[in-house]
Amino acid sequence: MLYSIFNNLKPEWLTFLGILFAFCATCFALAKWSKYLPKDLGRDFAHNGKLSAGKPRGAGFVFIIIFVIASVLFGVYKNEFLIYAILVAAAMMTGFLDDCSRMPWGEYKKGLLDFIIAVMIAITFLNFNSSTVEIVSLGMNLALHPFVFAVLTVILVWASINVTNCTDGVDGLSATLTIITLGTIYGINQIKGINADFNYIILIFIVCLLGYLWFNATPSKLMMGDAGSRAMGLFISIAILKTNSPFLYIPVALVLILDGGLGLVKVALLRFCKIRILTNVRTPLHDQVRKVMGWSNTQAVFRFAIIQAMIGLAVLYLVSMYYPF
Repeated sequence: MLYSIFNNLKPEWLTFLGILFAFCATCFALAKWSKYLPKDLGRDFAHNGKLSAGKPRGAGFVFIIIFVIASVLFGVYKNEFLIYAILVAAAMMTGFLDDCSRMPWGEYKKGLLDFIIAVMIAITFLNFNSSTVEIVSLGMNLALHPFVFAVLTVILVWASINVTNCTDGVDGLSATLTIITLGTIYGINQIKGINADFNYIILIFIVCLLGYLWFNATPSKLMMGDAGSRAMGLFISIAILKTNSPFLYIPVALVLILDGGLGLVKVALLRFCKIRILTNVRTPLHDQVRKVMGWSNTQAVFRFAIIQAMIGLAVLYLVSMYYPF
């Protein structure tokens, strides 16, 4: 938006100011307004969950609002990006209302809301982009029928929201992994030479998460709640879709998938198929490594982050070797 107003100002100055604004505004808003956020009650089922009781929860409401404002003000205005920003805010609001509720929303209610948002993402993406998928490692393009692409997109978006949400259980873990995942996606776009405007939006999102981590690093002063984790998962799915290589979601978010996704699979198989798997493994996996393997919170965050960073670097190398094709 500001590009159209200050068209005589060099673009690089506005981009720099946007990044600076996003970080400073996030830090300021969280410092001043976190006292108005709902307080966490502690979770009986999570390892050391009671230690979080009393901390402000729902910080995602703050940093997602700052992200939307910063991206609209300093990004290049496009209808597609505006719709995505609205849907990210909608995902944040569903999580925030759950954070504020005295009685947590049921799984089916949240799952239905996630499905609706996922369908809207699929419709929006197909309206502005093709249904052709790039298979980078094979050096080929795969033209999918729009309906097939839409179904796969809904699955991707729904899964990304929920695995990211389930990963949020250790101070700094989900935000750190999200930053690494988005940083990898940023690198993929840079190697391909595409999505320059959206790449800037990715940087704005990362910077807002860095502002949040200023307060959430161990020992945390506040927590993002579902308001942040659900919005992060949604944004990751949008970002990977914009690379035109959505199957790369598996490696670039592998730790998120394993940490948060195994628990979802375990519960779903038991509930709907009466099949028990991983009976001796606690899920999410960050509870397994802390409770059973004796890792500290800091070790869990750093070691998970190191694993994902290594995978991300390998993905970037792979893309650079096979692209362009």
